[in-house]
Amino acid sequence: MKKWRLAIVFMLLPIMAQAITLFGLGPRVGYHKSADADEGKLMIGGAARLKLGALAVEGSIDYRSEEYENGAITVKQWPVSASVLFYPLPIVYGLAGAGWYNTTYEFDSTYFSATIPEKRTEQEMGYHLGAGVELPILQPTITADVRYVFLNYDLGEGLQKVDANFMVFTIGLFWGF
Repeated sequence: MKKWRLAIVFMLLPIMAQAITLFGLGPRVGYHKSADADEGKLMIGGAARLKLGALAVEGSIDYRSEEYENGAITVKQWPVSASVLFYPLPIVYGLAGAGWYNTTYEFDSTYFSATIPEKRTEQEMGYHLGAGVELPILQPTITADVRYVFLNYDLGEGLQKVDANFMVFTIGLFWGF
């Protein structure tokens, strides 16, 4: 029985040694769908992580777009977010953070009256929680996580409030330095 434990530790050593990389930078792609959105969409972006033992900080910027009301409203976002990651195991992490969502609303004039502008941009704060895995077997390190984002849109006077909370699944690559 003890031989198996020792064998498992030796198999995990290369993974744990790679996981000690202090700084990583790379692209990521995700899939998201807000609760009231017409359909799910792909999201693209990039992130940087700085590991400090069992904790890490991550900064990211992404681009995402979605439609509401059968395409009458298009929402485009460039979220800039910061997260704190906690690693209970060298390859498993939980995370929490906040984001600044630069949001552009585009309204199709054939569906809305002239009192609603065709386009406007706002900034909103959102928060997220999630968990993921980091697989530093080869360079680049592969990451996969799921995040739940708390964010609601106020489309304006005369329009219903939209539940824009969403879950996003991401896969990323980090090159360590």
